[in-house]
Amino acid sequence: MIKERFVEPFYEHYLQMQCRNIPNHIAIIQDGNRRFAQALGIDTVQGHRAGADKTEEMLDWVHELGIQHITLYSFSTENFGRDQKEVDQLFALFKEKFLQILTDERVHKYKIKVQMVGDRSLLPPDLLSAVVAAEEATKTNNGFFLNIALAYGGRNEIVLAARDILTSVRNGEIPLDAIDLQMVEFYLHGGKGLPPVDLIIRTGNEYRTSNFLPWLANGHESAVYFCAPYWPLFRKIDLLRAIRVYDQRVRSRQ
Repeated sequence: MIKERFVEPFYEHYLQMQCRNIPNHIAIIQDGNRRFAQALGIDTVQGHRAGADKTEEMLDWVHELGIQHITLYSFSTENFGRDQKEVDQLFALFKEKFLQILTDERVHKYKIKVQMVGDRSLLPPDLLSAVVAAEEATKTNNGFFLNIALAYGGRNEIVLAARDILTSVRNGEIPLDAIDLQMVEFYLHGGKGLPPVDLIIRTGNEYRTSNFLPWLANGHESAVYFCAPYWPLFRKIDLLRAIRVYDQRVRSRQ
């Protein structure tokens, strides 16, 4: 362990030297909180809290590397099928973290703009209120952008956008022939200005992207990096290895 703590900074520096191309937008599927808790014999909610702590730690790495956009897959529409107690505990944790944003020094220091991506109609009122408060408090920030995917599903996102576009056409707000790629992209994310995804990272040794941001990721052929560590055990080294995959892809195309 002592040897690892000594060697790890040098290996981080070595990896960082290899990453000449830094992605603008990274999307992360934070998988493994429950398996992490099970492996340690602790409550599931403690595993989720450890994952939330890791997310906060990652903000420092992201700022240091100059990444502009991070989108975190925190709770999918399929997750509503979990035990209700676990869902309630997760929502309570999300509410706590969104409210912490109001006083988090890093949010103001790094000028982080926080936005939710997902179906707001599926969230309980108290959580939605915390989300809105965090978005309102950070709406003028432009240092980098932290997008939290809650009650999110790739197919559901497309359905909701199609409904909104059809409603606008029916109300005479836009002509039918004005619908193009840019307009669809605008409606998909409520005008939040999410750029194409350059790199998807999934932790927890799962080899699938779970239909995460299909328009921005699959539609733009983003690089994908799967890694074994559960999300609470994710390290800066793992992030740099993922960025190296993106860098290698960019250089091969050049």
